[in-house]
Amino acid sequence: MEARRKVIHALPMQDHPDTTFPLSARTLGRRSFIQRLTGIGAVASVALQETLSAKDTITMRTIANPRLFTFIGGDSGAWQVIARKTVIGEPLPTVKRLDIVIGEVKELPENALWKLSGVTSNVRYTTRAEKDQLAAKQVTIGRPEATHAAMIPIRKSAKWWSMTQDERRAIFEETSHHVKIGMKYLPAIARRLHHCRDLTEPQPFDFITLFDYTPADAAAFEDMVADLRATEEWKYVEREIDIRMVRDVK
Repeated sequence: MEARRKVIHALPMQDHPDTTFPLSARTLGRRSFIQRLTGIGAVASVALQETLSAKDTITMRTIANPRLFTFIGGDSGAWQVIARKTVIGEPLPTVKRLDIVIGEVKELPENALWKLSGVTSNVRYTTRAEKDQLAAKQVTIGRPEATHAAMIPIRKSAKWWSMTQDERRAIFEETSHHVKIGMKYLPAIARRLHHCRDLTEPQPFDFITLFDYTPADAAAFEDMVADLRATEEWKYVEREIDIRMVRDVK
């Protein structure tokens, strides 16, 4: 049996070529292993099915979450920090640059002062009609021309989290019009929301939102942020940091 066992040391992720899935000390049957790969891409699954025979077993680690992002504040990274504002609550230490890493970073790099983590996830307070409208207009983070960015981590109060989903939805959109406000600024401003409460380890924030935009759309971004902070929803925010950045252009 041992002679027939195949050990895979790293599986490249299709969407992020520089990222690998570390392998673990759990032994799975072929079918269980393939099922664990759901969500990493059809190409990877097909390739593995072609590689493995029906009687093979695989020793592997838990597959790393490709939706996990780590934000590292320090002296290195592609983004130069040009402004930092503590909107409410405890500040973060001032840093010169921000590095955004796909995956987990267990230890702070040299000359880094802090790291924040969050995962992208499904929408929580959006209706089907709103989701379709957003999908038709929004663009993804990382456009070459979007050399300006903002990272805004926030934490909401215990009162917010004590409410039910429908109660939070009523404040989020029916009262505050969060989606409607954001829709006004699409596709000029790209946004990616990261959920921190979905992680196992306690995090200092509930959400980290990353925005990017062109220099010409900087004023529109200021208007959008001001509109959101004036809503009923923001009365439940107890910590918020606003970090502005520009990307190095080679």
